[in-house]
Amino acid sequence: MSDSKATRAAYGETLVELLNEGLDVYAVDADLSGSTTTSKLAAADPRRHINVGIAEQNMIGVAAGLALAGKVAFTGSFAIFGTGRVYDQIRNTVCYVNLDVKIAPTHAGISVGPDGGSHQMVEDIALMRVLPNMRVLVPADYQATKSLLRLAAQTPGPFYIRMGRAPVPATYGHESDFQVGGSHLLRAPEAGRSAAVTIVATGYEVHLALEAAKQLAASGIEAEVIDAYSIKPLDSQAIIQSARRTGAVVTAEEHSVIGGLGSAVSELLAENPGILTRPLRRVGVNDRFGTSGEADELITSYGLDAQAIYTVVLELVKSQSLGQGK
Repeated sequence: MSDSKATRAAYGETLVELLNEGLDVYAVDADLSGSTTTSKLAAADPRRHINVGIAEQNMIGVAAGLALAGKVAFTGSFAIFGTGRVYDQIRNTVCYVNLDVKIAPTHAGISVGPDGGSHQMVEDIALMRVLPNMRVLVPADYQATKSLLRLAAQTPGPFYIRMGRAPVPATYGHESDFQVGGSHLLRAPEAGRSAAVTIVATGYEVHLALEAAKQLAASGIEAEVIDAYSIKPLDSQAIIQSARRTGAVVTAEEHSVIGGLGSAVSELLAENPGILTRPLRRVGVNDRFGTSGEADELITSYGLDAQAIYTVVLELVKSQSLGQGK
């Protein structure tokens, strides 16, 4: 689609905007500044960009040092390296001390494509959300990425902002209100109708969840669609309220079903018994590594596309004899 952009495309641009607005922002990258787009900050002010080379552990240490000096420090690299290779440093140097470091890698998920399973990080949300003091944000499109990067930059303390390589259609056409611990209800039934299911999606899966909801509506099944852009803290109130209205929940994420959005929503609902009248279903990567292929091919192959979400909802509705509201 002509309005499709990768979420990573917003990264360098937003850092430059923040710099021009007077924020004391720095970017520390590990020899991938062209791909992560932090090179745009380097072009605007070379003093604000530090390339440590292929030394991701040092990247976190330098960012921590900048934070201790009162700077707002962002890190680059790919998600596989920017979280997995540096987990000890993020835990003990950033989160344990509660420093103002923003872990913001790109190329997350299987939509990385041909780089293959060794570079397709589908465990990063699980790794980051378990850390004390860490907030986890997953934007759905280019505009959401700009807003969430800005939110993280202006909020003290550690953040994880997950960005991708593949273009995604625009979900947000303009600046929207994003908050730590917030979400957006992107689709609800028309007045006088009720929804049979809540689809809670995040990141790359948001536009696919909206597409699936349109297909479901054509089949006579209404769905509420929530963009859970803040996975930690989760917008518990919004999800519980929607689940009460519908009685059924399906989660969708470009991440392992273990430890990510599906786990977070399952934990929330398990601690609030009596809300769901039907089982929860999770759409995600089912305990396997990625493989090489084009992004759209992999999304389909791994059961993450709109048709897969549609099928999961349809089977849930039919198997549990959920009726469509009038």
